[in-house]
Amino acid sequence: MYRPKFIITNKINNELLEIERARGFLDAALLKSDWIKEMQSAALILEAHHSTHIEGTQLTLSEAQNILAGKSVEGVRPDDRQELLNYKDAMDFVSEFFEKKSEINEEMIKGIHRILVKDVRGGSLEPGCYRRVQNYVVNSLTGKIIYKPPPSDEVPALMKEFVGWLNEERDISPVLMAGVAQHSFVDIHPFLDGNGRTARVLCTLILYQKGYDFKRLFSLSEFYDKNRPQYYDAIQSVREKGMDMTAWLEYFVVGLKNQMLEVKNKGEVAIRKEIVIERAQGLNLNDRQQKILMYLLDYKRASVDDIERKFNFVRRTIQRDLSKLVELGLVKEVAKSKTDPTKYYELL
Repeated sequence: MYRPKFIITNKINNELLEIERARGFLDAALLKSDWIKEMQSAALILEAHHSTHIEGTQLTLSEAQNILAGKSVEGVRPDDRQELLNYKDAMDFVSEFFEKKSEINEEMIKGIHRILVKDVRGGSLEPGCYRRVQNYVVNSLTGKIIYKPPPSDEVPALMKEFVGWLNEERDISPVLMAGVAQHSFVDIHPFLDGNGRTARVLCTLILYQKGYDFKRLFSLSEFYDKNRPQYYDAIQSVREKGMDMTAWLEYFVVGLKNQMLEVKNKGEVAIRKEIVIERAQGLNLNDRQQKILMYLLDYKRASVDDIERKFNFVRRTIQRDLSKLVELGLVKEVAKSKTDPTKYYELL
């Protein structure tokens, strides 16, 4: 039977603790449903864009946003467009299993792959079928072969063992289970292509099924894509260390923690916005004052120069508006003296 090898280091434990704290905040936070829906949509766009970008698509984030919004975008490669749309469809497909406790099986994994490579490269990638030839892992940045997966005739048995491990009862953090599963799947590399994308969708499914959905507000692929050499090095470290996954899992939990802290910070800002907006209601703020208040909500602090550059308001008008907001108890002035050139304003 498949038995992954790793050590739960102090670093892993510390990162898991931070992840649990962020999870606790999101579970308890009174976040408005409209905000959650907006952020879920943004997270899905980020995940689809960055996961496909890792594999070599050349779309910008703006192009990805427009394509997923159903808008026409000229000058993009047809396969890039299709891979992006397929990724969203694959996430929609696995969302059917998020709330279910059903076992993850090989047919489910094949279904994910079938969607991800549909109509890509002329349909030559054998959607949903295990490979029957040897393939290779190539660094999409350098074109260098970095890994030769197991022979194709070993894939069925390896996948059977892998899926068996996924469905075992075990005393292990679901976060570590998801991290192990992502690397193990990539290591088997059961399909001709699309293995990385399938592994990342599968990782997300495992987290969601185990109660670590984090309100579906995060994108691990964004973390990977922002520093791809580090991502490749973390994956390769397992093969260089006798299949010991410790270094990979340290990288994995850091990535998830960073994403969770980002989500937590956005949630705290959203809650603070609601409090400030509620306090400001009935105070008869003019349009300029409302814009300045919203700017401070987003950026936490600003000088008169910052606001002038942002809105092109008359400087003396900005000063009067800020004085009014200070008088109403919504904003405070931070300065060492009345003539302090570094003076700025922030929310109370």
